Amino acid sequence: MALTLDEAVAQLDHRLSTKRRSAAARLRRLADPAAGPSLLEALRREVRDTRTWETQYQMVMALGTCGYRPALGLIRELAQRPVEATMVYTALGDAVIRLSTPEEMARSLRWCLETGTAMLADGALRAVAMQRLLLDAATIEDLLDFLDPLDPHDSLRFWAAAAAAGWTGPRVTEFLQTCAGGPRADVADVATSSLQGKYQTYSPS
Repeated sequence: MALTLDEAVAQLDHRLSTKRRSAAARLRRLADPAAGPSLLEALRREVRDTRTWETQYQMVMALGTCGYRPALGLIRELAQRPVEATMVYTALGDAVIRLSTPEEMARSLRWCLETGTAMLADGALRAVAMQRLLLDAATIEDLLDFLDPLDPHDSLRFWAAAAAAGWTGPRVTEFLQTCAGGPRADVADVATSSLQGKYQTYSPS
């Protein structure tokens, strides 16, 4: 039987990392802001042990899906630290976008791109795509300026192409056409859908 909210929160204190991870994953699915304070405190403890990066990943993702904005300060701080398991950066980038207000979101996306950490940018773009966020023209231009020099095989193109289904403008169309004709089948597929204005459905790990 699946854990209740209270049971999952209590399990964040379990001595086993696997149990803490499953609790965080459950809270991520529940997406209840009430879990935010406990998740934030659990993450503060968890980051002391670099071996538990998978648990840290789930805690960060849970904070993002719960929309617990007081966690944003710690999330940004962690995003600027060296992390051996780079998948954690993906969760951090995702959470930065999810925890930003609509007014902050464009600046937060630029911040993630400008850090120079590819997985952080990947997570941010994933959150933009999964939430089907519409970007203003200036932010789209900045994003395409960032993407244009990248190798056609670069995975960062995937989530940008997925998000672009709701964007307009000749430069967006050019970007998607380039992706659709590119060497990566996954990027080409999502770009083709976006050219038709169709979002695909994703379930990130």
